[in-house]
Amino acid sequence: MKKRTLMLVAGLSASALALAGCAPGDAGNDAGGDSTTLKVWSWQAASSADWERIFDVYEAANPGVTVEFEGFQATEYNQLLSTGLAGRDGPDVAMIRAYGGAQGPIQAGQLAPIDDVVDGLDLFEPTVLQAAQGREDGVTYGVPFAYQTMHMFYNKDIFDANDLEEPKTWDEFIQLQDDLLAADITPMALGAREDWVLPMFHDLIGSARYGGSEFGAEVQAGTTDFTNPDYVASLALVQQMQQYFDPNVSAIAVADATLQFTAGQAAQWPGGSFDLKVFQDSAPDTEWGVYQVPPAPGSVLPAAVTPSYADGSFGINAASDKQEPATDLLNWMTTVEFGQLVGDELKQFSPLAGVKYSDPLMQEMNDLYLANPSPYLLLVDFRYGDPTGTAVLGPDIQAMFLGQKTPEQLAADLQAGISTWFTPGS
Repeated sequence: MKKRTLMLVAGLSASALALAGCAPGDAGNDAGGDSTTLKVWSWQAASSADWERIFDVYEAANPGVTVEFEGFQATEYNQLLSTGLAGRDGPDVAMIRAYGGAQGPIQAGQLAPIDDVVDGLDLFEPTVLQAAQGREDGVTYGVPFAYQTMHMFYNKDIFDANDLEEPKTWDEFIQLQDDLLAADITPMALGAREDWVLPMFHDLIGSARYGGSEFGAEVQAGTTDFTNPDYVASLALVQQMQQYFDPNVSAIAVADATLQFTAGQAAQWPGGSFDLKVFQDSAPDTEWGVYQVPPAPGSVLPAAVTPSYADGSFGINAASDKQEPATDLLNWMTTVEFGQLVGDELKQFSPLAGVKYSDPLMQEMNDLYLANPSPYLLLVDFRYGDPTGTAVLGPDIQAMFLGQKTPEQLAADLQAGISTWFTPGS
């Protein structure tokens, strides 16, 4: 069955993007009323072909149903989705961002509640389902499709050629970076021109140092805040790492940093499980490895942790006239069949039990996560107001890299920012 994949180019005006995203298409019930086309929107434009293969399976089992997948650029998606859900030509099913990112369309009444119509929601861990629920009403509005984990990727060919090994202690971690510098190899690639990657890097390096979920619970309760010395020390670790990046790291975009890593110009990549497929597709002959950064001296947690978060979910447009077929599609998304396709085609971790990962590196990453998980704190708990925690910390780390701010100032800015909307104990 024919599908239409819409990939938008960054740089278009917001109005042009909105028109492109909402232009009338051929979606709708076909003549005769026996066929249905469901429009599904997503911010994962680069994975459009993978999603189409996933929905091919659903179409094959549901004759007469066409799933028309449309992938948009992630940076433009929020505005497009808001426009689409408010109009007549929006999606029937939409990929919804997690946690605080879901609250806008929920509060606007643009998503249909699914607790009473979608079976299988009890198969998801409550911490995963939380990402698709209303903050105020606790109602579920989406079926989670994946969770992401954070790791230090490395180029095994570079490690082998230089007789290097995965570090088990902080001292070994620092020695590894120094050995790479001595060999005239950039230790880590990072696209610091884009501020969204920097809070992730902070958690990968510093979560064990500040205390992970234990610290998060204390902030929630009001017994501490982000000016806590352990949190400040975790930000100082980020500053310490700057010497191990490209000297022009602040001017490097994520795409350029990715090329730097996959081309063998940098030995390591601090990133997410969602990066694996990009690396494997870009450099299929390179062997990759992963490890978790060992805890730094003074760390609250004694062992390395794997920061993680539930990714988006699929929700139903409350204004769609195809509620029943859209609900059927979401019911399928609670099955292991769908979860296995997410693992196989997207190479992302499904939150459904029973999914197997044939890629040994995926299995290793998942094992690391299961052994000692930790929430990506600013995304999971502090993205429910304006400014979000990540929106404060990302630009502040950029400023720190430019020598304009100290770790203490970053912590104070973060606390001041979230205090405008967050009340401990609420």
